[in-house]
Amino acid sequence: MNCRSFVAQKGKASDSMASISPVGLLSPNNYSHRIWEDPSFIKWRKRDAHVPLHSHDTVEGSLRYWYERSKVDFLNANLALWHDDAVFGALESAAFWVKGLPFVKSLSGHWKFFLATSPESVPVNFYDITFDDSDWLDCSGPTKAIGRRILLHFEAVDSAFFVWVNGVLIGYSQDSRLPAEFEITDHCYPFDLDKDNVLSVQVMRWSDGSYLEDQDHWWLSGIHRDVLLLSKPEGYRSSSVCQHPCTAYIPLVVNTMVHNQVFITDYFFKSTLDQNFLTADLQVEVKLDLWQNCENVSLSNITMEATLYDNSGWSTSGKDNDEMDLSSYDVLHLNLRPPPTGSLGSHFYLLEGKLEKPRLWSSEHIFKPEHHAMRVSGLSMVSAQLLCILAATYLFNENSSGNILDCESCQVGIRQISQAPKQLLVNGQPVVIRGVNRHEHHPRTGKATLEACMIKVKYAFLPDYNSISFFKDLVVMKQNNINAVRNSHYPQHPRWYELCDLFGVYMIDEANIETHGFDLSSTFKHPTQESRWASSMLDRVIGMVERDKNHACIISWSLGNESGYGPNHCAMAGWIREKDSSRLLHYEGGGSRTSSTDIICPMYMRVWDILKIAKDPNESRPLILCEYSHAMGNSNGNIHKYWEAINGTFGLQGGFIWDWVDQVPAVVIPYWFDKKLGLLKVDVDGCKHWAYGGDFGDSPNDLNFCLNGIVWPDRTPHPAMHEVKYLYQPIKIVLAETKVEITNAQYFNTTQEIEFSWHLHGDGCNLGCGTLNLPVIQAQESYGIEQESAPWYSVWKACSAREVFLTIIGKLRHSTRWAKDCHVLASTQLILSAKDDSIPHVVRLISDSNLISKNVGNIIAIEKQNSWQIKLNTQTGTIESWKVGECSLINQGLLPCLWRAPTDNDKGGAPNSYLCKWKAALLDRLTFHTDECSVKELTSNMVHVKTVFIGVPKDQEILLKSKSSNQESEPIHIQCKVEVNYYIHSTGDVIVDYMVNPKNDLPPLPRVGVVFHLEKSLDHVSWYGKGPFECYPDRKEAAHVGIYESSVQDLHVPYIFPVESSGRTDVRWVAFQNSSGVGLYASAYGTSPPMQMSASFYGTAELERATHNHYLVEKDYVEVHLDHKHMGIGGDDSWSPCVHDEYLVPPVPYSFSIRLSPIIPPTTDEERLLSCASDSAGDELAVLAFG
Repeated sequence: MNCRSFVAQKGKASDSMASISPVGLLSPNNYSHRIWEDPSFIKWRKRDAHVPLHSHDTVEGSLRYWYERSKVDFLNANLALWHDDAVFGALESAAFWVKGLPFVKSLSGHWKFFLATSPESVPVNFYDITFDDSDWLDCSGPTKAIGRRILLHFEAVDSAFFVWVNGVLIGYSQDSRLPAEFEITDHCYPFDLDKDNVLSVQVMRWSDGSYLEDQDHWWLSGIHRDVLLLSKPEGYRSSSVCQHPCTAYIPLVVNTMVHNQVFITDYFFKSTLDQNFLTADLQVEVKLDLWQNCENVSLSNITMEATLYDNSGWSTSGKDNDEMDLSSYDVLHLNLRPPPTGSLGSHFYLLEGKLEKPRLWSSEHIFKPEHHAMRVSGLSMVSAQLLCILAATYLFNENSSGNILDCESCQVGIRQISQAPKQLLVNGQPVVIRGVNRHEHHPRTGKATLEACMIKVKYAFLPDYNSISFFKDLVVMKQNNINAVRNSHYPQHPRWYELCDLFGVYMIDEANIETHGFDLSSTFKHPTQESRWASSMLDRVIGMVERDKNHACIISWSLGNESGYGPNHCAMAGWIREKDSSRLLHYEGGGSRTSSTDIICPMYMRVWDILKIAKDPNESRPLILCEYSHAMGNSNGNIHKYWEAINGTFGLQGGFIWDWVDQVPAVVIPYWFDKKLGLLKVDVDGCKHWAYGGDFGDSPNDLNFCLNGIVWPDRTPHPAMHEVKYLYQPIKIVLAETKVEITNAQYFNTTQEIEFSWHLHGDGCNLGCGTLNLPVIQAQESYGIEQESAPWYSVWKACSAREVFLTIIGKLRHSTRWAKDCHVLASTQLILSAKDDSIPHVVRLISDSNLISKNVGNIIAIEKQNSWQIKLNTQTGTIESWKVGECSLINQGLLPCLWRAPTDNDKGGAPNSYLCKWKAALLDRLTFHTDECSVKELTSNMVHVKTVFIGVPKDQEILLKSKSSNQESEPIHIQCKVEVNYYIHSTGDVIVDYMVNPKNDLPPLPRVGVVFHLEKSLDHVSWYGKGPFECYPDRKEAAHVGIYESSVQDLHVPYIFPVESSGRTDVRWVAFQNSSGVGLYASAYGTSPPMQMSASFYGTAELERATHNHYLVEKDYVEVHLDHKHMGIGGDDSWSPCVHDEYLVPPVPYSFSIRLSPIIPPTTDEERLLSCASDSAGDELAVLAFG
């Protein structure tokens, strides 16, 4: 059978169509009524929405199917592919999605593909069986299948499509993120005709549905999820076999004489717990499909059975695949209620049961979340012995002797979602939502997730690499304490829900509705206000609920995103509440507080505003931020402020970070698609890289606005992920007066599976560590450790360190589905009070050391014989060079610096943005020039040089020259004055005192500090401060103070769009050394606070110039910034100035001091002894100085 598809880019189609009148009216070339542009026409011959069907042949087969699909853990995530081989791997493994399902076959494979650039270029009669498609592109293929009634199932097609079988128009559908299913049995050729069947699909890139799909993501049209053939029972027929689509023969039964035409088409599992959560009343509502002459079908002799199996025991049994008796894990057989009488059009069966002491599903099950596998099928009432066959529901006809007619199954979990005043409750507990928003995106395959049957390779099944990307997402989420996901902003691949059930992740399932483009329109009425859009909007909600209703992970349904508010939303809310009262309703539109939402769910609301709502006595609903902390580039500042409010305020229950992954298509190939490379952006030099809006010549575009994840496209975490993990950690540790208090913030688990340890550091050195033996802490309870009885107390009191830090770590005792044993679940660093008051940094002078000073023109040369030399230029006021022996350290001296490469958040707010204000104040063009420079003191032990810098815009440099030559000139705009005093000691120490005086009418400053260039060979960095990862003043809660090491290259953070990056905060000292150990040491001095430090081969100007990380040009020096103050990076959103006041740098006078010293490796025993004896002014790095 041949499969053909094409995309009509302008939403128009081919010229020929079947001649039947109703079909003719639906023709894509019927320009008098373009149905794909009619909001009231959304589908034709499309079957009603339902749960995913599996068409099992036996009970054992269904159990085996779920057994294989449940064998997933963190090891699978390590197989994830993100490069060219991901496309090949996904296509190769597509057929394995249906492994173990003999009546389901995948067509995700060898299609013939054509991209029509305009309606006129669509091939005429392309769907005809005689059409020559030999010059169309191949995109790969299916296997064989045998079936009965034939259902053609598209998991998702963007944005609308027509489908033909053997030249006959079968149907039409919209909604790019939900299935469309068609009955095609009568349109297939019988096998004995020896004719190929032809399946043809015409995809509209745009349709009226596109107006409801205005999400901020990559709009990639086409068939982006699996295409399946399902066969369902027809009863007893004479069986002839047909062949089915796709350049491969797919035999499917097409019978002639029907006795019973019934199969299971839908079912709804419901559980209700008693008030003590000890007994669960279970109900399964089963819907039958009656085909054609349903009046001839007798239902009186058909009964149903449902059985629950505990599949959590499968993975812990320790038995081999072939040894497992899966049926022995049954826990409950549900009882059939009498069939309904006088049913009108719909045929339902109800099965009920009661389960005592059920294990309740939640996100916290430390091993494998408790889950049950449920089977629905039919069983004859006439033969009692058949009740012993398997604890599953069977469907029989009256003439059979016990053969299975149909069998369906799904995963379910027993849990209860409810609401109390200002609380969302899961199993009676007000769980906190520590969530992220997640778009469906793969850097190589885009929106396509070709789902295979993902199981371990040792069981002889090929892995589906896009499925593995799901595993990778969930493993990384769970390892970073993320317990919830919002499907933004559409229903996602069915496998995603199965995995969230298994891994234990709360979910908001969201309808594929977003219309924020209408917000800017004064011409068109908003869809939610128009009745002609009502059916389309309601259909999307119905399709989502009907498909996903059996998943335990879903705690709330969402009506969509950013779609205003109106009567159509009221209709959608009413339908869901009547259909499924077991979950809450979520919708942000209309101000997040309408009657159509059970949760107050604002986006990007400021901390002070969410506090007002939480304290409003007239508001009884919980507040959960549907989007917050916009993670665009170097972002997520201030996020700890949200969690201070959430953890301390009743009525605030968490939120979902925006968002999970940087969305980049790594792909663009001439003619749309190549099966080997997928969607790869390749530069003219052959370099492959991650791209963003505009890189493909696409216009209009949002540039890098889809780069707002906390992980890169390959799921490598951004540095901000550390902050998220810390703030989301389920163990809270604080220092409360004389106690260290450890709180178990979980709601269901004790700390029995967590191993605690303590670590003590003084001035960066390890003082001691050990296991922390604690009693088991119950959920939501605390345990206090008195300091004087703590195991670290004696070590702390005996040490002479100036500052001492205590770190408490909680690790998993055993491996889980998502992490290996010893995985760090929580880690908190506490600063203990110093034994004595801290003393300021001072330099101990060595009196017998003499300096040699020379003045040659504008150069003051200061040296210590055979050790080091410093040259200071009195014209520029900077250190021009600094050498240790023959090794050069600095090749451009210390200059004041107020500028940084703008972040995405700096740009947010148009004319009110920080960047616009900085540019208006000319800070982006600020250069510093010497106003005066003179030697103030010159002795044998110390040289004092004073310099005064003035900061002026670049284009006024010529005015400075005019002033220096006493020529008349325009007024000079001095934005900043900086007085610098250098104290060069014979010890080799250089103390630099700064007094910075910016104009008081400037906007908040990017930074206040110094910049200098080191020799490129000094690329090994050690520092004592926060780390080891990138951190900034408003994003440093997770970073621990310690001594860390890195190369300059590894300090670089490769944000796809280059911005200010690579900073480390609260740095006490930093050292830069070459491979021989020679280098430069810098520290905060005197009473100056710790510094913000960064070092990079890419200077500020280069970070600002380059538009992509791979365009950065490495310099032949290391640019170092040591900042006394550095503005926060913000992150409340990325379109308004949002750095909190305490992290701004106001234009006021600042004074600070820095100590610089040469690092000279010891070469003699005497020098080594001196090195060990040196107190280095209280610093941990010994800096040698010899007389």
